[in-house]
Amino acid sequence: MTLTASVVGASGFAGGELLRLLSAHPEFEVVQATSREYENRTVGHVHPNLRELDLRFSDPEGLESVDALFAATPHGVSMANVESYLGAAERLIDLSADFRLGTEAAYDEWYDGHTAPEYLDGATYALPELGREGLADADIVASGGCNATATMLALKPLVDADLLQPDDQVVADLKVGSSEGGAGGGAASSHPERSGVVRPYAPTGHRHEAEIEEQLGLSLSFTVHAVDMVRGAAATCHTFPTGPSVEGGVETADLWSAYRDAYEGEPFVRLVAGGGGVYRYPEPKSVAGTNLAEVGFAADGERVVAFAAIDNVMKGAAGQAVHAANLAFGLEETAGLTQTGFHPVGSP
Repeated sequence: MTLTASVVGASGFAGGELLRLLSAHPEFEVVQATSREYENRTVGHVHPNLRELDLRFSDPEGLESVDALFAATPHGVSMANVESYLGAAERLIDLSADFRLGTEAAYDEWYDGHTAPEYLDGATYALPELGREGLADADIVASGGCNATATMLALKPLVDADLLQPDDQVVADLKVGSSEGGAGGGAASSHPERSGVVRPYAPTGHRHEAEIEEQLGLSLSFTVHAVDMVRGAAATCHTFPTGPSVEGGVETADLWSAYRDAYEGEPFVRLVAGGGGVYRYPEPKSVAGTNLAEVGFAADGERVVAFAAIDNVMKGAAGQAVHAANLAFGLEETAGLTQTGFHPVGSP
């Protein structure tokens, strides 16, 4: 039976990507796309790649009854409207940060509090490669953040293999594309300002640190740079393992085993670590337009450098949300997400 879906905040980049994925999904039918700014305009007016989609934007105040409501809205919107969202849908799949953290205290520390903390217990964090438990029973599916996703996919194998301990030093450096700023990214995201830059915009205190600490149990130093690309997030994580199995240094064979064990059977993760050719390590360009993540590593004595690259609009947002929705509704988890990327591609 076809499942019905609404996309709230459908005029943004992630919202448009959700419409693209869901309109071609074998199990979902998009019945509503909301946008206050573009109410009554066709979806193709904002997303030219979707001009063939027979759908117009509607006011979010008039939500239709659906099986799945995907919320691609800025932080704070979902928590303010969670009651009406859940009243209109069997499940809320939220792409914002509003339900990613487990406690009200965490929101007090990392954000400006939470206006609907009573709903936090009903939310399940969704980065499927970290675990699928709880998604089938979740009222709220909280899709993970793009920078946190890349970082955690890079580091997870080291944690699983006990190569990294909670107190080990970890330094994560992220390079991200301009689409992370959203459709209303402001002056800093305009082409003349963004072109050619490698600009630190969150040297310390990035909010995605909170997700990583909760999900992996690690404390880390985390910095994000805006760079001259449209799509993509690349994580380079410098780690200094001190676990009981790494006396005398980490062997490359141990790392191959750790990464293969962590991601064996995962449909959206591929291991790229050295080898030949130009693309020897994970790069966003290699996964542009897909729900794939590339992960890899390099070892140098006591240091292990862990890499991951994703398309931030796909694996870091819309694709990951559809992946989680597939699992929540008991569908084939790769449904609607088997797109092959492009090569060559300019700015991903």
